[in-house]
Amino acid sequence: MATKRVAPGRFLGVSCHPDADTGCGKSLDRLEAALRAHLAERLAGEGASDPAHDLLHLERVVATAKRIAAAEGADLRVVVPAAWLHDYVVVPKDDPRRAQASQLAAVEACAYLKDIGYAAALAGPALSGAPLLQAIGHAIEAHSFSANIAPQTLEAKVVQDADRLDGIGAIGIARCFACAGTMNRPFYSSYDPFCALRDPDDALFTIDHFYRKLFKTAASMQTAAGKKEAERRVVVMRRYLRELGEEI
Repeated sequence: MATKRVAPGRFLGVSCHPDADTGCGKSLDRLEAALRAHLAERLAGEGASDPAHDLLHLERVVATAKRIAAAEGADLRVVVPAAWLHDYVVVPKDDPRRAQASQLAAVEACAYLKDIGYAAALAGPALSGAPLLQAIGHAIEAHSFSANIAPQTLEAKVVQDADRLDGIGAIGIARCFACAGTMNRPFYSSYDPFCALRDPDDALFTIDHFYRKLFKTAASMQTAAGKKEAERRVVVMRRYLRELGEEI
């Protein structure tokens, strides 16, 4: 599939460390504009996308990642591209390669960043002695539940938290039901909608996914800022379940 490429070397000579001057912000703005255009074209070329993993999802994860990074003091040179490209390769949930999706995404995303000259723009170590692309690749591969790769850097923790936060709260509820629609899965069990008397089985019922995964997701946050936001979103989900209980 043909996609527009940013000319190699476009980002050469630009420092993007959080402690740098305002040139950092301008550089990241240019990078984000290029990545958004590239991803929009890439997704359009792939046809109708899963609404839980579309361009709006990427925009939300990036915005959340930047807020967490600001609160935690993370390196935006790593966080911003990793957040934009964390789903660069998407594998369906029922595909046997699902557990390798984030690793495949890391390889392809880093190849793309190298191609547009982003790595060359920032000579020297990114953090903890790790080369920039290695740090970005790790943040991408560690974001996934399926991969079961523990985040080793603050930046990887930020990206993981940002992606997981998008699965809970009001938007998490929307994404949960969007996925249920694609899988033709009933909303709830008429016998026990809220898993009071049985173990949750989200292969059978949508609401069971709240108990099987979403509340556990909230407990898996890696950063203080992520934990605070997760607690707020859990309140939203529990309030929704109470309202749903009243209606059904």
